[in-house]
Amino acid sequence: MKKTKNSYKKSGVNIDLANKFVDHISKVSKKIAQRKDSTLKVSNIGAFGSMYDISKSGIKDPVIVSCTDGVGTKLELANKFNKFDTIGIDLVAMCVNDLIVQGAKPLFFLDYIAVGKIDLNKIKLILKGILKGCQLSNCELTGGETAEMPGTYENKKFDLAGFSVGIVSKKKILNKENVKEKNVILAIPSSGIHSNGYSLVRSILKGKIINKKLKKELLRPTKIYTKEILKINKLKLINSAAHITGGGLIENISRSIPNNLSINIDLSKIKIKPIFKWLKKNNVSDAEMLKTFNCGVGFCLIVKAENVEKIKKYFKKGYIPYEIGYISKSKKKINLSNNFIW
Repeated sequence: MKKTKNSYKKSGVNIDLANKFVDHISKVSKKIAQRKDSTLKVSNIGAFGSMYDISKSGIKDPVIVSCTDGVGTKLELANKFNKFDTIGIDLVAMCVNDLIVQGAKPLFFLDYIAVGKIDLNKIKLILKGILKGCQLSNCELTGGETAEMPGTYENKKFDLAGFSVGIVSKKKILNKENVKEKNVILAIPSSGIHSNGYSLVRSILKGKIINKKLKKELLRPTKIYTKEILKINKLKLINSAAHITGGGLIENISRSIPNNLSINIDLSKIKIKPIFKWLKKNNVSDAEMLKTFNCGVGFCLIVKAENVEKIKKYFKKGYIPYEIGYISKSKKKINLSNNFIW
């Protein structure tokens, strides 16, 4: 009996399916290219490199800022609940929320999707979320890569990575050296867990019945803070900022102040969202909650006290910043007072 010849498709890689997805992206990108805010008016998708006309930024003394990130094991819950249309928002958010910490306006975004086997419907839904994230952050999706990797990713497993580039004027870079004694620390509420701490979340979920309400909360996409932060930075109302991600509140704020200053936070002032109260009930200590989760604070600003009320006007209900602490000179880098009010 004659043996069938080996092929790439037989090894588990379906180029035809991948090309169908590229065709789908191309159709979407042509529509994007015709938007008023598009810089090139042509589609980047399908080319070997992505292009962006930086001359259209209108920024004097421009500095390019770049970020890369992923979504972590929140992907496992997307797979478990068979819901993929919002995980792309998380991907964009984790990158652009880092860019704006330095005052940079996101310009463009690229994605990397790695799968064991291409499921067209699934990756189209992931792309839908990525496009929504780009829309929310006013940046362009200029390209990406979809890799089919049988043997590396088994069953329905997949991974996402994002890459974003932004721009800021040298005069408007947010730098921790701008922080002064008696500056106020403002907490901007998160939309929920965002995209950190999901390995602990998944451990807590083992053996539990997960209802529809909890599923929705667990996959609630990360809040994108781009529009609000860029507006108030343009008015020079921010001294420094912090995106609250892995490591939690204290670690991330500490990265945004000079070595000679200290942060003072009143834990009782933090407005804790119900999802964190639920997690806490599952035998998690206060210290672990603070180190692992945002606990309801997705982004922080360090500002002059006289700017607080001006800043609040730029945020919609549910995301209005509030004071949780201040900056001082102290022997201790971190000073925490009171306890969480659960």
